[in-house]
Amino acid sequence: MLDIILENKNFLIINKPSGLIVHPTTFKEKNTLVDFLIEYDPDIKNVGDDKELRPGIVHRLDKDVSGLMVIAKTQKAFDYLKEQFKERKVKKEYYALVYGDIKEEKGIIDLALGFSKRKSKIKMTVFSQNKSKTAITEYEVLKRFLNFTFLKVRIKTGRTHQIRAHLNFIGHPILGDKIYRNKGLERKMKKKIKLDRIFLHSFKLGFFDLENKWVEFEKDLPEELKKTMSIINL
Repeated sequence: MLDIILENKNFLIINKPSGLIVHPTTFKEKNTLVDFLIEYDPDIKNVGDDKELRPGIVHRLDKDVSGLMVIAKTQKAFDYLKEQFKERKVKKEYYALVYGDIKEEKGIIDLALGFSKRKSKIKMTVFSQNKSKTAITEYEVLKRFLNFTFLKVRIKTGRTHQIRAHLNFIGHPILGDKIYRNKGLERKMKKKIKLDRIFLHSFKLGFFDLENKWVEFEKDLPEELKKTMSIINL
C-alpha cells in the first residue's frame, strides 16, 4: 500500500493516494496510513508527540488529497522536521483545478481561518484575526480552460482545509471537493466530468535534512487527475 519515493535512516518520503486517512482520530478507524507504516516499520510506533494515534506523522494531508508526505523514522528526525513546519521553512506546493476563470496570473490569499462545525462536518471559515489563526495561500495560474483554471498553489501556513477554504472563499472551489462546493456548478459539469475525489495534489515537498542540506521531492499528477485534465481540454 505504501508508495515510497525515498527512504533513509531518518525519514520516508511517500506518495499518499487519495482516499487514505493519514491517522485515526479514535482507535476505531482501521487501514489508515499509520497502520501501513507500522506494518512496514514497527519502530515507527515509538516516534512522535502522539505515539498512540499519530506515530511518525509530522504533517498530514486530507483523506481525499493525494501527494507527497515526509514520515519521521526517529524521534530526532521528528523533532527536527516538526520545528521546520512550525517555523514555516518547509516548501509545500500543490496542483489544484478550480471552477471558473481566475483573472490574475498570481495572487495571495491572506485570510485567517477558524473552525465552523455544521451538520456534523468540520469546515473552516474566514474569521476575524482574534477568533482564528493566520493562513496564507499563494497561487499561480498554470493553464486556463473553458470553465476551469489549473493552479500551482503554495501554502505558507498549514491550517486544516486551508487551500480548499481559501479558494472557495474567493469564488473558485476545487473540482471534486465535497465540503467546499458549488452544487450548481457541479450539476452543470457532472455529465462531462466524473471524478470521485478532489482535484488537489501535493506535488512538491522541500525541507532541510538532518545534515542541514536542502532536499526537494516532486511527484506528478496521478492518472485519474491526468485523465480529467485531458477531458476538460477537449
